[in-house]
Amino acid sequence: MYKTLNEHYREKFGCKVYKLSLDAGLTCPNRDGTLGVGGCIFCSGSGSGEFAEGPCADIRTQLERAKTRVAEKNRSGKYIAYFQSFTNTYAPVEKLRKLYFDAIEPEEIVGLAIGTRPDCLGDDVITLLEEVNRIKPVSVELGLQTIHPESVRYIRRGYENEVYFDAVKHLKTANIDVVTHMILGLPGETPQMAIETTRAAVEAGTDGVKFHLLHVLQGTDLAADYLAGKFSCLTLEEYGLWLKCCIEILPQHIVVHRITGDGAKKDLIAPAWSGDKKRVINYLNCILR
Repeated sequence: MYKTLNEHYREKFGCKVYKLSLDAGLTCPNRDGTLGVGGCIFCSGSGSGEFAEGPCADIRTQLERAKTRVAEKNRSGKYIAYFQSFTNTYAPVEKLRKLYFDAIEPEEIVGLAIGTRPDCLGDDVITLLEEVNRIKPVSVELGLQTIHPESVRYIRRGYENEVYFDAVKHLKTANIDVVTHMILGLPGETPQMAIETTRAAVEAGTDGVKFHLLHVLQGTDLAADYLAGKFSCLTLEEYGLWLKCCIEILPQHIVVHRITGDGAKKDLIAPAWSGDKKRVINYLNCILR
């Protein structure tokens, strides 16, 4: 029904490939006072990098630690270095150059994935990404989440939709693959609104999508609203319906990198069902056949 990330990696690299989540020790303009200080309303203290290695270690050490975590599962020995936490193009370009080249230096690293904001992609950064992409494939993950103005304001995203569309255009011109993050179940949104966000990402030219369930983590401003009864989370069945509607409109070439998102169990407030990842994935795979 859709192209999975595993299928995409096997086509591209000829084997199964695992992502190694890294922390570059950077921050975000939505946290350091440039745009705001609290970050997006759903963002945790780790900048959505709950499963990344700690920033206290250098990149090579982080890679080795992350490899140890998945060593028993990864028989191919090939990996993608994934800068996940916070905004990984938000630094002087020479600092980024060292981070990126340190990450791709090991032979077993076959590609680089970079999570960032579309408003943090200056011409100098895109030129650097082009340079790295000539050595090993680069993909850039952009947090769109939604295109609907009320939701954009509520989550405190901090940029207009046109900034996303412009970033995708510039990245595609530079021959950089783009992956778009979307959140299903934002307060006040409907399945049709989620479909409209998905369609907008497709029309913009994204190469892949990551669908995330709206989940509530301790320490976020979203948690305060949830505990005050301002919204409720989707049930598993509702989420499955929303997800299926969105995936059905995707062209066959677009890679689905993720069909749900989950935070660390110790920080999860709601929905409780999302903590049982194996059950959730099995259910979603069943209804998406």
